[in-house]
Amino acid sequence: MPKSLNRAMLIGNLGKDPEVKYTPKGTPVAKVSIATNERFKDKAGEWQDRTEWHTIIFWQRLAEIAGEYLKKGSKIFVEGRLQTRSWDDQQHAGVKHYTTEIVAADLVMLDGKPDQEEKPAAAGKANGRGKTRAPIIPAGQQSEIQGGPITDEDIPF
Repeated sequence: MPKSLNRAMLIGNLGKDPEVKYTPKGTPVAKVSIATNERFKDKAGEWQDRTEWHTIIFWQRLAEIAGEYLKKGSKIFVEGRLQTRSWDDQQHAGVKHYTTEIVAADLVMLDGKPDQEEKPAAAGKANGRGKTRAPIIPAGQQSEIQGGPITDEDIPF
């Protein structure tokens, strides 16, 4: 089978505080929405700004870190893989909805060190420049750590 690649890397700001929930088996999962911005000139030569919103899903310890340390406006770098899931509309029979999300494997908080009053960033590895790096879970171990393959029923959003 030929090799393939499913990788997404984004730097953006959270649009609202993380939403942390737990699967029926007690696995933490967090959902955030981040904005990325693009600036370009239109046909008339005028500068235009375009904002794109991306849904990010964090599992396990990354979900806990997101819930503890991220808030609306936080600037983050996230790396992960694209995943599309579907569900049937409960109010309109036969209508199927789809969403594409980024399942995060790595998180770097780019806002610098937390304020003195906040908790220290001991959850990740500080890199000496005020940035905190969350632990990486290798792709081959994610399903083992999460208790098997992820199905649509596992995601509580």
